[in-house]
Amino acid sequence: MAQIQQGPFSLNVLVVDDEVNIRKMLTTCLETDGHHTVAVSNARDAIEESARRSFDLAFVDLRLGTDRGIDLIPGLLAHSPWTRVVVITAHGTIDTAVETMKRGAADFLTKPFTPSQVRLVTERVRHLRALEQRLAGLQEALGQAGGEVSLESASPAMQRSVNLARQLAKADATVLIRGESGTGKGVLAKAIHSWSARAASPFATVSCPALSSQLLESELFGHVKGAFTGAVRENPGRIALSEGGTLFLDEIGELPLDLQPKLLRFVQDREFERVGEGITRRADVRLIAATNANLEERVKAGRFREDLLYRINVVQIDLPPLRERPEDIVPLAERLLAYLGREKPGLLGFNDAATIAIRNYAWPGNIRELRNVIERAVILCQSDRIGLEHLPESFSPREQLPQLGDALSLAQLEEIHIRRVLALSRSLEDAARILGIDLATLWRRRKKYGI
Repeated sequence: MAQIQQGPFSLNVLVVDDEVNIRKMLTTCLETDGHHTVAVSNARDAIEESARRSFDLAFVDLRLGTDRGIDLIPGLLAHSPWTRVVVITAHGTIDTAVETMKRGAADFLTKPFTPSQVRLVTERVRHLRALEQRLAGLQEALGQAGGEVSLESASPAMQRSVNLARQLAKADATVLIRGESGTGKGVLAKAIHSWSARAASPFATVSCPALSSQLLESELFGHVKGAFTGAVRENPGRIALSEGGTLFLDEIGELPLDLQPKLLRFVQDREFERVGEGITRRADVRLIAATNANLEERVKAGRFREDLLYRINVVQIDLPPLRERPEDIVPLAERLLAYLGREKPGLLGFNDAATIAIRNYAWPGNIRELRNVIERAVILCQSDRIGLEHLPESFSPREQLPQLGDALSLAQLEEIHIRRVLALSRSLEDAARILGIDLATLWRRRKKYGI
């Protein structure tokens, strides 16, 4: 797994004060320290701004003309529950401070205040937000943890892809990662995020095939309470929760057609609306997408928008399948064994027969299949080394490859033929075309034969 790196963390700050000099002073102080600031003079504009974008910190004057800043706090927190509200006033009392805290304020600043006082409050909030977002990133990583391997490779093709990813990490362009299922597209996406200036901000993953169209829209853009049956509470959505960070859309080729215009709008303008809400919001989020599908073919078939393809394919990274990285297979297997066998200290490695079988296998399921095979072998192995008997039957060497006319069933011939075609094809779509079947049928055959 790519390691999370620490970096500078800028806050999105809202300043609400009816005194122009206070707004200018706070804006100058905050932007000098690298924070992004929006300054308004009244409660109505404050609510409108908080509805459009997420804020980490809000400085709110206690008296806003005829309005009270204290009444503004619940509205700000409703839009962004993680916002720290700092009340500023020239008439500070203990009772007032207690009342603002009850309403949800995080701190209290009495006028006149100095830039150093503002900086002290801001640094405290920056530290808290950085910890919260790092915790969210770690929880996301733990939820997906599975002994992911590093991106180290002896393969020139893989090295070129990783070097390109490192270069792209410094920019903020949308990236499309292409590769067969199981080649490590999600691992590379996390690495790009960790190498970028956004590393201290959230990284979120949305799997496009995993949810229905309605649930996927809610997962991406969020929804308000009561927007649809089952929406019993407000959901800010992954885009809002990824503010300042990176959103990874896995298998974007499976994105439903009715959601593609909404995603296109976000990619173009960084604007979106939550389900059941008419307020247009903005978010500063980098997009990385991945696919194992031929998107150009899907465009021709009317299943994917051409304009969306152009927008997400600003820069493309191709990940080679494992069969085209023969020099990496055994080292990857050994690293996975070290991870998956950590609770079996007596397990020393593979014997020679197992090593040869692992090296010579075609690995149609790529790194994901390799991991599953190693995990199975660790469970079955009761000795100090994994042998051929701990691997699936398909790994057993055959003295002679089966030929047409041999005493084999049609099912056996079909399995052998599908395995060979998968091993020689660049993608599942290519394999399906060679076999003369559709992708759904190929998926069923792979499941049937455990390929």
